[in-house]
Amino acid sequence: MSGDRQPARPQRSELDRRGFLRAASITAAVGGSVMLDPVGFAFADDADEQTRVVEGRIEAAAPDWVYVPVQVPTGTTEIEVHYSYDRPTPPQGLPGNALDIGIFDVDGHELGDSRGFRGWSGGARTSFTISRSQATPGYVPGPIVRGTWHIILGPYTVAPQGLNYRLEITLRRGRPGRDFVPSPAPERAAGRGRAWYRGDIHLHTVHSDGRWEPAALAAAVRAAGLDFMFSTEHNTHTASGVWGHHAGDDLLIVDGEEITTRNGHYLAAGLPAGTWIDWRYRAADAVFPRFLDEIHGHGGLAIAAHPFCPYVGCSWKFGFAGIDAVEVWNGPWTPDDEISLSQWDATLVERVADGGRWLPAVGSSDSHNDTQTVGNGQTVVLADDLTRAAVLDAIRAGRAYIAESAQVGLEFGATAGSATAGIGERLDAAPGAEVTVDLRVTGAPGTTAAFVTDQGTIATLPVPESGELSWTTRPQVSGYVRAEVRRPATTPGLPGRMVAFTNPVFLGSLD
Repeated sequence: MSGDRQPARPQRSELDRRGFLRAASITAAVGGSVMLDPVGFAFADDADEQTRVVEGRIEAAAPDWVYVPVQVPTGTTEIEVHYSYDRPTPPQGLPGNALDIGIFDVDGHELGDSRGFRGWSGGARTSFTISRSQATPGYVPGPIVRGTWHIILGPYTVAPQGLNYRLEITLRRGRPGRDFVPSPAPERAAGRGRAWYRGDIHLHTVHSDGRWEPAALAAAVRAAGLDFMFSTEHNTHTASGVWGHHAGDDLLIVDGEEITTRNGHYLAAGLPAGTWIDWRYRAADAVFPRFLDEIHGHGGLAIAAHPFCPYVGCSWKFGFAGIDAVEVWNGPWTPDDEISLSQWDATLVERVADGGRWLPAVGSSDSHNDTQTVGNGQTVVLADDLTRAAVLDAIRAGRAYIAESAQVGLEFGATAGSATAGIGERLDAAPGAEVTVDLRVTGAPGTTAAFVTDQGTIATLPVPESGELSWTTRPQVSGYVRAEVRRPATTPGLPGRMVAFTNPVFLGSLD
């Protein structure tokens, strides 16, 4: 199941084994869904397969979801679906056609109905197959039960010329294969007790739109010097069924999902294997808290992903209430990461006075293939051990810094008299107490370090050969302090490329 199973396409046969249906032109207000007429099947006595073809058109004012009911008869052991759509050149400045696809079985297709979810590949594939024993990655193997299934089409973008699509649905009967037996990853690896552990928390394989085979991605994570990784396929959980083959004492693999809504993406991190979270909503639907509760009920984290990504549907529109962390660093450092950093820093100011729940920062590579470096960026956490629960707790508490590679290390903390505090903690000190902030940088020669507070960047210093820097402040003038390490600037007026940065240390007692 670690590769794309692509069975041979059925040869065209006599018309009594192949039906052709044409759907009406679909137009709706943006958002919502449309249900088409059912597609019926009935096997002839001498036939082991039957195909139906559905052709239709989606206009530019498209719904988010188009459902195609498929009436699956008794005896069906395999479903195969091929689809295609036209791609006319859109007018300059407007998006072209992009059509996603997935499927739900007889157990339900309503919002949040996880029992019926049987797979999603978005726009990454042109076909999928499901049987009891195996399925195309991104799809869930299991019994093909009699009743109404629903193919779901997602018009991600539609050109002004409209989108013409074609579905070829083939059902087969025969002897069912053996049940697929999942192999989930264990919830712990061999750790070092309470220590700093490195991980990449946003990664994709062939189970969604990535090109990494699971084995190759696990090898790349190990080669990057990481202790843990999060599996975050788009809108599907199927990779969780194979990670047990690739984890080990030296690598903790944490299951999750990248939930790809029309108003932004977020990571559901630390889900039990086989758990699926729905993505079929917009911010205006006011159902987002329901799915946050679901994630938290499983003990997981909700992490806003690449909030200022410039692509359609990627920018974060849900706000940060209930969110556990924000992915400030996503892949090689770019201007949208710089904006994310600034926006995230602004959220810290709100927590200076009231000491309420603050929003930790994390980072990842979001690697989809071997041209995208695993571990750039990476999240380095102070966790009690190398377990799923301990790593999630560390991220939730903000005991983390973000770095470009495993070669870069930071030590950061604040001291006032006998009181000390590290990353993600609060230093208990009187407003006028002198606070010494210490930073030690390793693996980043020729860089510059900055101390950043609620007043902005206060001190910028070259990193000495020893890597050790200190700065002095008081809680009455610095509500928090965090550190940034950058390469020298190459463009006048713009900061240099980020090498590493920390979550804050808050300064001052709340009494």
